[in-house]
Amino acid sequence: MTTNVTDGAEAPHSSITFMPHDRRAFVGGSDARIIMGDDQDALLRLWREKRGEIAPQDLSRNLIVQLGIATEALNRSWYQAATGQAITDIQKRVRHPIHSWMAATLDGIVAPTGAVFEAKFMLPWGFTEEAAAEKHMAQLQHNMWVVAARAAVLSIITGGGKWIEITLHADPVYQHLLLTAEKKFWRCVQSGEPPLLFGIETPRPRLAAVKVVDMTASNLWAECAAIYLRTRDAHAEHELAKAELKKLLPEDAKEAFGHGIRAKRSKAGAVSFDPVEMEAVHAPGQ
Repeated sequence: MTTNVTDGAEAPHSSITFMPHDRRAFVGGSDARIIMGDDQDALLRLWREKRGEIAPQDLSRNLIVQLGIATEALNRSWYQAATGQAITDIQKRVRHPIHSWMAATLDGIVAPTGAVFEAKFMLPWGFTEEAAAEKHMAQLQHNMWVVAARAAVLSIITGGGKWIEITLHADPVYQHLLLTAEKKFWRCVQSGEPPLLFGIETPRPRLAAVKVVDMTASNLWAECAAIYLRTRDAHAEHELAKAELKKLLPEDAKEAFGHGIRAKRSKAGAVSFDPVEMEAVHAPGQ
């Protein structure tokens, strides 16, 4: 299943340079998520890590992180088998050709399209494609900017045994805000001034409607479906009668009434109908 998010223009650079492994020397894609996030404590910890004041967080006992690492090769091979598209540049470390402090470690590049490939493991509880795209938006937009890619593929394996593919496109507006926030953060790393949250809202991903969903188990769907089916013919008859009434209303009439309804014409020319009490109604002046 493939879904699309906001289209955007190609980033204005294309050359790629290799970078050292020391994560203190650059801002990476996983850092971008913290910098663009809403956790001040996490931001300060990242700042202290980059300044060499504390050691990087030990994630060896973080089960979700380790599951992501353990399933990355499976995720990649599953994507290649499902799409027929090869993944290259696996775990390549690259640096932005202009902003030397900006870099990325790639899960890969989709060979036929040049899209950034990102493999993720996510828990199934409360999982939605919109939430997944929003969660990883900063990292993907960062990596696209570093390598001048116009698209990124998020390949997700869930704990529920499902595989989901989401395609996102470069968002120039968000990338500009991302670059501004990362520049400010890096200046704080160099100056020693503690950074503050930047308060930049992640754009809501717009996903293409491509799924076919069975709603048989939904009681609310069943209730609304029954009402729809019961009132479908009456609704069609209602709309037909309304159209005929509009035709019958004289062009110079501001208001008309009779047989339990009143029609009113707005200044813009729109005609609306309202029920009235079934009693004698007199026109103005009678």
